[in-house]
Amino acid sequence: MISARSIALALVIALSAGPAWSASANAVKMFDTDNDGTLDLPEVKKAAAATFAKLDPDHDGTLDARELRGRLSAKELAAADPDRDGTLTLDEYLSVVEQRFNAANPDKDGTLDAKELNSRAGRALVRLLR
Repeated sequence: MISARSIALALVIALSAGPAWSASANAVKMFDTDNDGTLDLPEVKKAAAATFAKLDPDHDGTLDARELRGRLSAKELAAADPDRDGTLTLDEYLSVVEQRFNAANPDKDGTLDAKELNSRAGRALVRLLR
């Protein structure tokens, strides 16, 4: 017989995981253009390119720390900025996106599901897509 304590504990765990899991599932729904329930790298890069365009209000083709709005730390921005100009081009941004995609894909199957997006690496990737 299942105790009331076990049920309460399961409910607490489910509720505490719910919003993060829900956000990951929503990310799949938002960016899954082929409706297969997962995100592949082309889908992720397409979403990232659209986000880049939204974050670039001056349309100069680069994002600085202010325009990135906390999506990357100063250290991450410096590491992603090979020309050291303090900004990221679309190609540089997409390179970071690809690195985060690969980090969130431990099984190396080329797709991310909601569970993988809910990992620490997956959440870091989703921040670059929103």
